[in-house]
Amino acid sequence: MVSQAKGADGRGSSYEEALSRLYSLQKYGIKFGLSKTSNLLRAFKDPHLGQRYIHIAGTNGKGSVGAMLEAILLKSGLTVGLYTSPHLVSFTERFRINKVCIERDQAAALMNEIDAAVDKREPPTFFEMATAMALIYFARNNVDIGIIEAGMGGRLDATNVITPMVSVITNIGLEHRQFLGNTITDIAREKGGIIKTGIDVVTAVNQTPVKRLIQALCDERGAPCWRIGRDARYQRLPSGHLGYYGLRDSYPKLALGLKGRFQYRNAALCLLALEILKRKGIAASEDDIRLGLADPLWPGRLEIVSARPMIVLDGAHNIAAMRSLADSIKRDFDFKDLVLVVGIMADKEISPILREVLPLASKTIFTRPAYYRASEPQLLLQAAEKLGSTGEVRVPLSAAIERARNLAGERDLILITGSLFTVGEAKSCLDPTRYPREHG
Repeated sequence: MVSQAKGADGRGSSYEEALSRLYSLQKYGIKFGLSKTSNLLRAFKDPHLGQRYIHIAGTNGKGSVGAMLEAILLKSGLTVGLYTSPHLVSFTERFRINKVCIERDQAAALMNEIDAAVDKREPPTFFEMATAMALIYFARNNVDIGIIEAGMGGRLDATNVITPMVSVITNIGLEHRQFLGNTITDIAREKGGIIKTGIDVVTAVNQTPVKRLIQALCDERGAPCWRIGRDARYQRLPSGHLGYYGLRDSYPKLALGLKGRFQYRNAALCLLALEILKRKGIAASEDDIRLGLADPLWPGRLEIVSARPMIVLDGAHNIAAMRSLADSIKRDFDFKDLVLVVGIMADKEISPILREVLPLASKTIFTRPAYYRASEPQLLLQAAEKLGSTGEVRVPLSAAIERARNLAGERDLILITGSLFTVGEAKSCLDPTRYPREHG
């Protein structure tokens, strides 16, 4: 059944129609600045003001840290909103309250309502519109705290209209250089733009120049700075558990629900943020922490979706993420041969990303998701050949997955990676009933 909803102008519009209008805003590209988001929210009487938020920026791990915080705070009895991007299968995934995605008819009504309030002389971008939706949705549903993931950068990111209880910077790597700057410190300065006067910052950055820059920004703005490796430590125990030793809290043996060695640092950062929140009146018990860390909802990251052969999905979309993924595959999975299915966005650093994972593969299939930003698979193959590797091209993605299954034996591992768009479409190919494809 097609859901119908009415905007402020009384116009009826289905979810599909409203989403199509929203996707049409992509023609305005990526534009940094806070004015259009602020103007949209002003039309709704600034619902984001006076709300409690956690703001998360960084290169990798933002969603994982957000999902862990969501799970723990939910166990503590709070109503928790989580805003992330991009989505895997459905646009509604971007807006969650207590792990439940917004309903399609609610999303349509909100899209229509905001669309009717848009100043046509100042059209918002796709992300500005989505961010306004999240902040309005969370305020109207009286969430106790909203966890807001920055889209790109931080300083001029649409999400930076909020005033959080704590700002989280996961890590900094080279990404989006055409927008954020060419050096690691340029990028760190943009992401450090979420640091606000007097607001605590927790971070897991580890490069010396980045640590110095983040500390300097915090000092300049009178923002207390807390860092993994200095103010809190962690270890991956032989049992696979996490040991955390923080400002005051210590947990010698915690189980993690998210796979991957990189998740231990993410979990430690989550726990350090929780220690700061505790000082501000939001406390989670040890049981809340144990139960929450063991049960976050964050698909598409080292997600095992099938066995014999094992099929693993991971949205690694930049050099650091692919390096971490490759390390986890080598160390934590038992398999005979690796069959790699890879699709990468054209605006990414394709050769360096491929360099991290190609040596693991016995067979490689280059493909692309049905998304306008995706690189042509033939270009991926050419990049691989320059690196001394080879492979084959299969399009569409469904054909690539079918080919991988034909090539893989029962003890082999099929890894589908390169982009969250690749992973999202793969979920639809593998289970179309549960994850039907959505067209905007």
